[in-house]
Amino acid sequence: MTIDRRMLLRGMGRATAAGVIGAALAAGSSGRPPTAARARPRPHPRPEPVTQWAGAQPAVVPRSVWQTHPMAHQKPELSATTVKAVFIHHTNSGNDYSRREVPNLIRFLSDDHMERRGWDDVGYNFFVDRTGTIYEGRSGGIANPVVGAHTLGFNVGTVGIAAIGSYGSGSTVPAPMLEAIARLAAWKLGLYGVDPRVTTVLVSTNDGSKYPEGERAVFHTISGHRDGDWTRCPGAGLYTRLPQIRDRAAHLQGRTEPPETHADGPF
Repeated sequence: MTIDRRMLLRGMGRATAAGVIGAALAAGSSGRPPTAARARPRPHPRPEPVTQWAGAQPAVVPRSVWQTHPMAHQKPELSATTVKAVFIHHTNSGNDYSRREVPNLIRFLSDDHMERRGWDDVGYNFFVDRTGTIYEGRSGGIANPVVGAHTLGFNVGTVGIAAIGSYGSGSTVPAPMLEAIARLAAWKLGLYGVDPRVTTVLVSTNDGSKYPEGERAVFHTISGHRDGDWTRCPGAGLYTRLPQIRDRAAHLQGRTEPPETHADGPF
């Protein structure tokens, strides 16, 4: 989806002050997908970190910074039992925003997902802006394996991270953004002992994805949206940086040995 940033910001207040975001960063922070995900609601398990590979938890700005009003008729979030992979996205909404404008941008995207698409919450689990600030997306607790609505057919057991901006061919991805994505991925995958450099098997839950429902597909544990769906997201500029993100995330987990060939064994 392409968003005209001028339209996006038109009529939107800029009440969120930088001091609010800074306070949220200092404090840190502790959904339901489209029906096609077909996951059953269950209590959110608090995973026991695999301390050997648990990357440090990065600071995350909570939803309260951008969600100015409680959601009406919010349904219980769906939770998986594990996180096996991370899917990287871009919002395709332009790059000339300031940090003060980010909460309004996220709120606009959330409203689009809920009002136009009819979802129960914003689809992405996290957002990352060009300054490297991480924001909580879908509700349910940042440490929990919350099922999002970001990669059709592969929302269960995965995390959706959206880079705020447009990162098509020839674009430059800011270094702070790349570092923040790597840190976030290292932490979320590390909670389950997952190596960011290997591949894993996911089972499609929707015929609308690149893979028919029920088909097993091999993905990098840090993949791009285009790997599972018919889209150019996260843009060629960001997609080509995924190997760098994988290596950096593995380093942040403390991994020094060569990766195993496959996280799930022979396929």
